[in-house]
Amino acid sequence: MYPFQDLQPEAIWQYFYEICQVPRPSKQEGPIIAYLLDFAIKHQLEVAQDNTGNVLIRKKASKGYENRSVLVLQSHIDMVCEKNSSTTHDFLNDPIQPIIEGDWVKATGTTLGADDGIGMAAQLAILAADNISHGPLECLFTVDEETGLTGAFGLEPNFITGPTLINLDSEDEGEIFIGCAGGIDTVGQFTAHYEAPPKGSFAFKVEVSGLKGGHSGDDIHKGLGNAIKILIRYAWDASQQYQFRLASFQGGNLRNALAREASATGVVPLKYKEDVRVLLNCFIADLEEELKDVEPGLKLHLESTELPERVFTKDFHLAFTSTLYTIPHGVMSISREIDGLVETSTNLASVKSAGDHILVSTSQRSSTESARNNIASMVEAAFTLGGAVVKHSDGYPGWAPNTQSEILKLSVASYQKLFRAEPQVKAIHAGLECGLFLKKYPGLDMISIGPTIKSAHSPDERLYIPSVSKFWDHLLDLLAQNA
Repeated sequence: MYPFQDLQPEAIWQYFYEICQVPRPSKQEGPIIAYLLDFAIKHQLEVAQDNTGNVLIRKKASKGYENRSVLVLQSHIDMVCEKNSSTTHDFLNDPIQPIIEGDWVKATGTTLGADDGIGMAAQLAILAADNISHGPLECLFTVDEETGLTGAFGLEPNFITGPTLINLDSEDEGEIFIGCAGGIDTVGQFTAHYEAPPKGSFAFKVEVSGLKGGHSGDDIHKGLGNAIKILIRYAWDASQQYQFRLASFQGGNLRNALAREASATGVVPLKYKEDVRVLLNCFIADLEEELKDVEPGLKLHLESTELPERVFTKDFHLAFTSTLYTIPHGVMSISREIDGLVETSTNLASVKSAGDHILVSTSQRSSTESARNNIASMVEAAFTLGGAVVKHSDGYPGWAPNTQSEILKLSVASYQKLFRAEPQVKAIHAGLECGLFLKKYPGLDMISIGPTIKSAHSPDERLYIPSVSKFWDHLLDLLAQNA
């Protein structure tokens, strides 16, 4: 059943619902690309696609606005695919099912995809309308923003022609963003070494769940729990006190999301069977005190399990647990120039096994390139000490703020006029594609705006309904005012 029948503006909600029906995981955007191409044909709009997969839909100026400069509206078409372990959902085939809870739209047990589906919906609503005043428009839809900024990296020269770009991927209505952090990924690959479990072993499984998770840029400063860090802390203590030996360890999912869940299996001598349970209970009490204000849903569960055929050798267990315990996670420094802005951070994102290999993924962000590279090297050093093979991604640049931006001045004045309030002009610790756009189009004048989205990149992602109409009104006024 269509859930948005009473919401305004009608067009943006209708297109958001249609987008929710189309699967669009990162690197699997074929169906949503087909949807966009069909949309352009249906509305008799000029459309182009580059070799990377990015889609550009052009619309002529409305009457009387033909002499205005071209304005580019931009969003990304992929979404983060996260779900609770208890939720059955196939992101490659199943539609997202949005529901309304009070003033919020969310999905049941999965990410909603408002990041950046609501930005896409705004573009489509504008492209389809015949009663909106605007100059020539170019609507750019980029691929694979969430897992590699592939579309922004692959954007070709002269694909867009407008001198001004409005990115629709921000998540705080009333805030205008003019800068963002750059980032890099650092991955360590371990080759695990195994042996048969010692005789007389007790085997058990321990799980961490119930954490909020969230965006590794937007939410890194909130002090939220990291399931991998929590679980390895317990594993370390159990190893030191009760000769615990891991057989398996996994946690987290995506490099740009905070790890919400983790699990491990392992063994201890049978005589310590009850001790590891007592240790867990004490550990839970400690965590409840440490995280009571930010992670009220935290759960740790221990249960006995069948004896595994193999466990880590003592040397590999020590190397692996030491590395995970040592790798930093969280805020590393705060900006001295912009109050409250995280300058540098690192996220211990996931631990995944493939055969005898264990991949540990991390991501580093900073508004200062040298600081970004420094923390990436620090993580590399920890991996190296543990015997892992280390690889870095190419990284992406930050977006340096331009306080003299013409579109910024226009946007501030528009917001003041419409809402009799002062918008906040900010930089964001999350990564936006704008830094790469600026590298390819050095003269581009840009801002980023959007409605309010909370807990992006987690199943608690939710979109604040009242903010959507304000975002829409602000955007339409900018279209009419842009010179």
